[in-house]
Amino acid sequence: MTRTRPNLLLVITDQQRADTVAPGGPCLTPNLQRLALEGARFERCYATNPICSPSRASLFTGHLPHSHGVTDVTHAVPAPEADLRPDMPFWSRELARAGYRTGYFGKWHVERTDHLEEYGFGEYETELRLVGVKEHRGALTRSLKVSRPGYRDLLVAGVADVPADQTPEHALVTKGVEFIERAAPGEPWALVVSTEAPHDPYIAPREYFDLYDPSDVEPPVSFADPMTDKPAIYRRIREAWRDLTWDDFAFATTCYRALCSMLDDQVGRLLAALDATGQTEDTLVVFTSDHGDYLGAHGLLFKGAPAFEEAYRVPLIMRGPGVVPGVAVPGPVSLLDLPRTLVRLLLGEEFDCQGAELTGHLTGAGVGAPGEAFAEFHGQRFRYTQRVLWRGSWKYVMNGFDEDELYDLAADPGELRNLAADPEHRAALQDMVRRMWRWVRDTADETLAEAHYGMFRFLPLGPDAS
Repeated sequence: MTRTRPNLLLVITDQQRADTVAPGGPCLTPNLQRLALEGARFERCYATNPICSPSRASLFTGHLPHSHGVTDVTHAVPAPEADLRPDMPFWSRELARAGYRTGYFGKWHVERTDHLEEYGFGEYETELRLVGVKEHRGALTRSLKVSRPGYRDLLVAGVADVPADQTPEHALVTKGVEFIERAAPGEPWALVVSTEAPHDPYIAPREYFDLYDPSDVEPPVSFADPMTDKPAIYRRIREAWRDLTWDDFAFATTCYRALCSMLDDQVGRLLAALDATGQTEDTLVVFTSDHGDYLGAHGLLFKGAPAFEEAYRVPLIMRGPGVVPGVAVPGPVSLLDLPRTLVRLLLGEEFDCQGAELTGHLTGAGVGAPGEAFAEFHGQRFRYTQRVLWRGSWKYVMNGFDEDELYDLAADPGELRNLAADPEHRAALQDMVRRMWRWVRDTADETLAEAHYGMFRFLPLGPDAS
């Protein structure tokens, strides 16, 4: 089937780490690993924020959270907090304007109205808006919960005797398959399938849990990190998990990996639909997630203020027109870069946003460049001001509430040693701080750019150092 413009199949999962699709990684994900071999895999793609709504809004607008306005998850704070600014561009609108048939199925969580026609989607069905801690009402053959005085019990993980074809993910992907099968000759289409899994609680169908053995799960190298050289709030957050043994973490990790394998099979169904309808060669396939999960790193679970790699690094795989098979991009890139890249690949047009364009990487050019990625965290319910910058192997975390962090990820991938206070790395620290201020200036983050008053003068260099 020949089209003048490529189709788009974008699969967005929730809270999926980058290592779940890595060759030789801990997860059984053959469909996604095959997709990467047939296309391009970005080994260090970073979310712009470690929680859902801010990151998702960046993925669609190409703007950082301070710019698009969604600085928290939409259910955690009352409006007008975390409201999407009305003047934001959406790449999906550009596709609809260009005549694409558009569809969106699954978790939205970008803004509050859930009126996706305003954002370019002609056909959509979204899940019910989240309202807080997620519960599971079905029977579980095994489960893990944490308790703490004054807090509701929190379900972390469990195993359910539910066939895979009766899961919400299967039903969701079925809608996507039907959308693909309804393609009209010569009419380009763009489809987004957005799953809730593997977001906590990690409730795994028995058939996928049984693919793994919890006793085979090894602790992350940072599991016992005392974090004495890191912000105190990191240690306080870890207290939520103080009663869990390593066996508990291993069980939770197994459930999480089982969900990733289940999702891989669902991606396989979408790819099979492309094959069966003769649309594979004409379709740009993109797989990513909105953020990651600590999954035991530094003794933590889920995501949040601790700005570690496991919470920010996400999968990014692209295959199709404009992508050279077998490309692996080692340097840092960002979900912020996806909107500009999609519009260029699909429409051949410019998309005005704060992200870069990845088309050079997709052909193997520019792979050796150091690369940069930038992220923000504005806290969730509680306020923790952070900015995170990656450049080459260096990572800098500006903490507006405690000491900063500096890591050499090449020498210390587990982020066990904070180098920010090390005089031997003063030059690297100052270089990263200057680059952070450049991002602040170039993206019009005026709240930080004008932080010259006495109470704000505690960073290694001030805003004008950019």
